[in-house]
Amino acid sequence: MFEEVDQRYSAPIGKAFLLRRRRWRAGFAQLVMMLAGLAAGLAIPLVQRGPVLPARQVSDMLVAIGLGLLGTIAVIFSLLFLVVQWASTTFTPRLTLFRDDPIVWRTFAFAIGQSVFDLTAALAISGHTEVSVIVPTVAVLLLLAMLSLLRVLQLRAFASIQLAPALASIADRGRLVLDSVYPPNDENRSAPTLSGSTVHSTIIWPHPPAVLQQILVNQLRGAAGEAGALVVLLQISGTTLQYGTPIAEVHNCYLPDATVVDCLVGGRERTFTQDPLLALRLLADIGLRALSPAVNDPATAVQALDEIEDLLVRASSLNTVPLSITDDAGTLRVVIPLPGLDSFVRAGLDDLIAAAVKSPLALNRIRAVLECTRSRSQPRHHRMLTARLDWVDGLIERYRYLYPPADRDEHPV
Repeated sequence: MFEEVDQRYSAPIGKAFLLRRRRWRAGFAQLVMMLAGLAAGLAIPLVQRGPVLPARQVSDMLVAIGLGLLGTIAVIFSLLFLVVQWASTTFTPRLTLFRDDPIVWRTFAFAIGQSVFDLTAALAISGHTEVSVIVPTVAVLLLLAMLSLLRVLQLRAFASIQLAPALASIADRGRLVLDSVYPPNDENRSAPTLSGSTVHSTIIWPHPPAVLQQILVNQLRGAAGEAGALVVLLQISGTTLQYGTPIAEVHNCYLPDATVVDCLVGGRERTFTQDPLLALRLLADIGLRALSPAVNDPATAVQALDEIEDLLVRASSLNTVPLSITDDAGTLRVVIPLPGLDSFVRAGLDDLIAAAVKSPLALNRIRAVLECTRSRSQPRHHRMLTARLDWVDGLIERYRYLYPPADRDEHPV
């Protein structure tokens, strides 16, 4: 997920902001595998080393494998549709982990490439009487690799439709994003100073509504450095940008609006690339669905809260002041806002508190999450967390009769 990064920065910055725009798309991967299969299908039959086999029998085998793989491609699409539909109706329609999993598209691309190889090689040897044993050997090895990919794909699909693995997968991705968005070992990082700069212009979003998926920091830093400007971004990743929404302020000198807009990647849905709140949103969605009258499964909500607690505790220790991006000379060029603990709590708990009114099980678990987060957080966050604890205590009060007087110290309300 975070392979292509630029390490030129001396100031602390999360590596998620050093990613380049993704170029390896699913369609491009399929095209590459098709071309590789075509080239291999034309080249390998030319090899004349080793034992030989009757070309007709090898050709029949290659055609059978190549056409059979077309059915495998249909299986991959069917599996993808099944898992996406299941996750959308059972968990949340915003859960796209399996759809975006590289194993899906790599397996699909590999199947296409091998099918092209087998059929091309079969045509290439159709006029021969004998062919090297290398040709069927390569085809069989590729088939074994295809079976291995299919096994991994099936196991990943089965895990994606089960509650515990799905929750764990979301939380794992959330922890990865937290580690990549917030710089490590930056407890002493301070907020950038803008007192010596003046706002030259405010840039607005000129397109239809889109979700801010990625900030291309390298590109924005370079453009600001060339113009001698300072760009202060006003929106965080994961925000829906409406037409006319202020997205940045340019300080000190002129920088074309289009230059800044081109450094912001928008899309139709939120992604994990630079969005630390998305995991909490997905976990809260699963909990909300479990607490709905139609489902009425508070135990599932509690399982989601287990993962939410871990993410909130991790977020409580983060330094959430805006990131300061400097050029090679140490001049401040870009300021990137980061969500604070209050944003994490709103995303992960507020809706669940409102939905858990009729579930003492969920309310008590939410209270435990808030208490644990408050005990790990900095004092400046205690007031915000205490206000939510008071809210939960007021809701739990109606269930006080569930606990005998002797047990009330163990179940404080």
